[in-house]
Amino acid sequence: MQLRKWTGMALFGLALFLSAVASNAEEEKEVPLPELPKGAGEIDKDPPKTFTTTKSGLKYRILRKGKAEGKTPKADSLVKVNYHGWLAGGKVFDSSYRKGKPITHPANMFIKGWTEGLQLISEGSMLELEIPAKLGYEDRGVPQAGIPPNARLHFILELIEVK
Repeated sequence: MQLRKWTGMALFGLALFLSAVASNAEEEKEVPLPELPKGAGEIDKDPPKTFTTTKSGLKYRILRKGKAEGKTPKADSLVKVNYHGWLAGGKVFDSSYRKGKPITHPANMFIKGWTEGLQLISEGSMLELEIPAKLGYEDRGVPQAGIPPNARLHFILELIEVK
């Protein structure tokens, strides 16, 4: 009886260890660069092939570094951005590039993943985000935009200006 208990605990511990190793390997996996929407401009010559993950779970990679003298927004800064958003299967659900017009809003009026991501870059920068549901639309989704509940979101954000 005691041996079975220890064997079960050992197998459980091994399963946890293997799960942690697999999740770390996933974070370091190279991901192909996204196809940029028409009008997005250029990216840096050698952008990262992997994502960096923040403590909150936001994944990002900077595709183009901004101007050295460019402003970096705070959560309450008014920002002008272009964006392109798609779901894991590749379906685009919204894009200011397609509409032909950037948007201007306070950074903290967007989803949490955008607010956090924008504070990582300066004017002129472009980044790619992979946003877990808890930093996106959570369990509500946005049915009218085709975003299901608990969806992982993907975005290209281009910070044009911090006002």
